[in-house]
Amino acid sequence: MKDHRFRQAAVAAIALALAAPIGAQGVPETRGQAARPSALHGMKFAGNGTQASVRGPAQNFTGSVRVDPLFGTNAPSRTTGAYVTFEPGARSAWHSHPLGQTLVVTAGVGRVQSWGGPVQELRPGDVVWTPPDVKHWHGAAPTTAMTHMAISEQQEGKGVTWMEKVSDEQYGK
Repeated sequence: MKDHRFRQAAVAAIALALAAPIGAQGVPETRGQAARPSALHGMKFAGNGTQASVRGPAQNFTGSVRVDPLFGTNAPSRTTGAYVTFEPGARSAWHSHPLGQTLVVTAGVGRVQSWGGPVQELRPGDVVWTPPDVKHWHGAAPTTAMTHMAISEQQEGKGVTWMEKVSDEQYGK
């Protein structure tokens, strides 16, 4: 029980930190008080709703998937992040990441599987680290949507290698 509350608190803290604009003094600002670029001392600010949602491409996903970009790479960092929402039964194709990937489940019930491993259920607060070049997939449960924050790094401009789609048999295991 204590571990579950810790995970929920960690997810809430991450979500608040990513959603709140940061002012020149390192303090979250309130709506309508966005700092001027000169006051950010080189920091970049992307307000909530300023980056359009996109549909997950059919060649990489089965079912309805929405991707909400959070941040792209800012050199020298290679890290990117997005919220990904899978409608019930939706899932990614098999894929891998050259430098690994971290998923933080924020809502719903989902599934994840590495090649040759068992299907694992995911719930809010669960954190999944997939090591570099490990073939895997993730998505929603059959009857429940799932949203996760996906964080990964790019290597030489590439963050993912897409493979074949997950079959209904593989998804149903």
